[in-house]
Amino acid sequence: MPMYEYRCRGCGERFEELRSVSDSDEGTECPSCGESRVERLVSAFSAFATSSPAGGSAGGSSGSSSCGPRGFS
Repeated sequence: MPMYEYRCRGCGERFEELRSVSDSDEGTECPSCGESRVERLVSAFSAFATSSPAGGSAGGSSGSSSCGPRGFS
């Protein structure tokens, strides 16, 4: 289940709720004031590349090129 971020239109409180996709906008109330007029916010998602067990980076360059031979002039 995804985590959704909301902002209350009454008091401005920002809060998060773990909800299913099918009812992400239904029956959400502000935990501070009880207001039912809340808006779902667009949240940024970020992922970080980590090193692979073999020592290379996930998605990074190993220093070699597959674009053709090197060293010619």
